[in-house]
Amino acid sequence: MASLFPNGSANSQTSPDVRVPIDAVALAAGWAKLPASYAIPAVAPSLTEAEAYCQRLATGHYENFGVVSWFLPKELHQHFFNIYSYCRISDDLGDEVDDPRLSLVLLDRWGQELSLMYSHLDGGSNAPTHPVFVALATTVAKFGIPKHEFSDLLIAFRQDQTVSRYETFEDLLGYCKYSANPVGHLVLYLCGYSDVERQLLSDYTCTALQLANFWQDIAVDWEKNRVYLPLEDLRNFKVFEADIRDRRFSSKFRELMQFEVERARDWFVRGLPLIKLVKPSLALDIELFSRGGQEILNAIEKQNFDVLSSRPTISKLRKTGLLLRALAGKLRAGIAQ
Repeated sequence: MASLFPNGSANSQTSPDVRVPIDAVALAAGWAKLPASYAIPAVAPSLTEAEAYCQRLATGHYENFGVVSWFLPKELHQHFFNIYSYCRISDDLGDEVDDPRLSLVLLDRWGQELSLMYSHLDGGSNAPTHPVFVALATTVAKFGIPKHEFSDLLIAFRQDQTVSRYETFEDLLGYCKYSANPVGHLVLYLCGYSDVERQLLSDYTCTALQLANFWQDIAVDWEKNRVYLPLEDLRNFKVFEADIRDRRFSSKFRELMQFEVERARDWFVRGLPLIKLVKPSLALDIELFSRGGQEILNAIEKQNFDVLSSRPTISKLRKTGLLLRALAGKLRAGIAQ
């Protein structure tokens, strides 16, 4: 049988029908540190049960904006829930276990479920049993999403377990390639786009959002022994890791953060042309996320770039304002046409 997914075949690495042995004790210890609902069941749920699981998980988490905005077509909501649930659990496996060894074991097991899903879609006899992959299989089959868009995220989450510093900005961009950019590609696939031009513009926006979150969470990440500020930038501005550790804000640290904020703003600008290359409903979401990320940068600036004393945030009122601005722009565009 010809592969349905030539660019993301489950057989590109180890055959998913032959599971690589995983330390059962470590696996059990890892699942014990996470919500019980995350564990992989022995028997797969029905599709209806799996989709309900993804909807509960997606609508139960709120970040800078809701997972599915009011303006996305209703027929895409469940597919967004499915993809969000995969991303949410993948992220938690890497970030909420507090033990790199256990996280790596969990991520390997999660990757096996991903491979099983693609193998089963391609005619393999074994199928995944986790509700996320039961639901996600319908999304992958409908939109022809290649495996690497999902497995790339796992590369980033594995990297988080072994790499806590980045020497150059280029090194950090390499991390964003796996940690942020695949999410934008997945959204584009759901909306019918798979071309390189739109993916590149999406990469600019997703990388910019990742950078904005990094600059927002410098103090939070330090508690996890992670520094995303490029080490070369620390040296250039004569800032030391001890300054972050001791929450020691200085004129040099302000200059460093001003530099990083402006660099992130530049990446947002690079991605803005995508708004005019997609359907209006998606354009509104892209504009909201882009403006939301820029508002994080504005919040940093309003604090005089002091992200050590308190974490910059966007108020609910401000988020509502962003939504209204984006909607007004969409209505003006409609009138102009």
